Amino acid sequence: MELAFGIIGACVGIAGTIFGVVNIFRNKKTDDKNEGEHEGAVRSDLGYIKKGIDGIEQRMEKLENRYLDVIRALTKVEVSVEQAHKRIDSLSEFHKPN
Repeated sequence: MELAFGIIGACVGIAGTIFGVVNIFRNKKTDDKNEGEHEGAVRSDLGYIKKGIDGIEQRMEKLENRYLDVIRALTKVEVSVEQAHKRIDSLSEFHKPN
């Protein structure tokens, strides 16, 4: 009888160990799956952020080009205004009031 209880106890211990090991592997698989989903979401978010930054950089480059165009145009206008003032000054010498 004691031998039977010993065998039963050993079987229960072995079964418990087997169930424990199986449960550990199953939980590891679930944890790996969850970690993979999380990593995929993070990578997707990073891709979205990178795409947004690339778009901002392109818009900034366009704005810089527009800014340079405005500066060039303003410089031309300043030169033209300076020349116009010189002409006006030279004309005003001929048309001085008496």
